[in-house]
Amino acid sequence: MPARKPQPPEPAGRFSYEGLERVLHEKARLGIMTSLVARPEGLIFGELKDLCALTDGNLNRHLKVLQDAGLIEVWKSFKRNRPQTLCRITNAGRERFIEYIGTLEKVIADAVEAAEAAKIKIPHAKGLLDGLSSA
Repeated sequence: MPARKPQPPEPAGRFSYEGLERVLHEKARLGIMTSLVARPEGLIFGELKDLCALTDGNLNRHLKVLQDAGLIEVWKSFKRNRPQTLCRITNAGRERFIEYIGTLEKVIADAVEAAEAAKIKIPHAKGLLDGLSSA
């Protein structure tokens, strides 16, 4: 097997991905934000719970984290004498989520590029890159 050519070192911090916010990166919160970004009018607690396959307690905890970060708004009211909670993404939340998705796209593009440079085949790599924005 021929020896590989030495690669120039990557710039410091090249793969640090500062845009990956811990508050958004958790699986359940990623699902919540994806659900809410698709429904700008908001979602009722029960609908969001079903979409994200979370328990009441888990959803409550994740909503509190997102609300404290200013990413979502939560309104509590009553409808037919029953409590109702509406969750909606804020404008700032929408902007931060879109920036976060852009960073994820960069991670995917970098991973595919690194695999190709190392001559490692990634199934569906072309499809992964085709769906990315050109930001």
